[in-house]
Amino acid sequence: MTPGQAQRLTVEASHALAAAGQGDMVWGHAAVRDPQGRGIWIKAPGWGLEEVREDRLQLVHWDATVLRGSGSPHKECHIHLQLLTASPELVCTVHTHAPAAVAFAALGTRLLPLSHEGALFGGEDVPRFRATGALVSTPQLGKALATDLGTAPAALLPKHGLVGVGRTVPSAVMHAVLLERACAAQLRAAAAGTVRIHSGRAEARAKRAECWPDSQLEAGWHYLLRRAAGTLPPP
Repeated sequence: MTPGQAQRLTVEASHALAAAGQGDMVWGHAAVRDPQGRGIWIKAPGWGLEEVREDRLQLVHWDATVLRGSGSPHKECHIHLQLLTASPELVCTVHTHAPAAVAFAALGTRLLPLSHEGALFGGEDVPRFRATGALVSTPQLGKALATDLGTAPAALLPKHGLVGVGRTVPSAVMHAVLLERACAAQLRAAAAGTVRIHSGRAEARAKRAECWPDSQLEAGWHYLLRRAAGTLPPP
């Protein structure tokens, strides 16, 4: 990957998240590791996900200083800086205020594999970051988040939102999208009554392998890019 490709992918990640309904006016962001090791590419503050362009990006150093682009970095750039520092194999990190994730996290209920999306976690509960419900605005909080996330593909931030991570940009975006969809499915089921049917751990692990290989994450990613570009046929 070149720096130019990293910038393009940062823009595409932002647009894909917006197309998936994870925008929150000018809040939320996706970050891509700079291939030259200088830090992360991330949108500048003040822009919505759907508004991101390459000239609205920043290159933020590991010490949270802006190397390229204008303005100050996002207060929560430490989410991305610390997650990527903790796991060198990761390429992309996502943080949004996805509505269903926020609502579901408030229940304090285990995420169940009652849908294909819920099987993303292989029958285990989604990790939750509880050190603060406010902004993750310091390196220390970012490190604590990385610890709570562990090796999971995504995590809930109760009273706040979610994070998704991946070894590729499409996988990080799709992990965030799938977590939101899993939360929404369980909220709908719980609103109608007690959830009685869901996969056991063995089936959930099998479904994770079958439903969410890289090829399917890529397919979902490309669908979101087509939606963002307005090239899908009308319903």
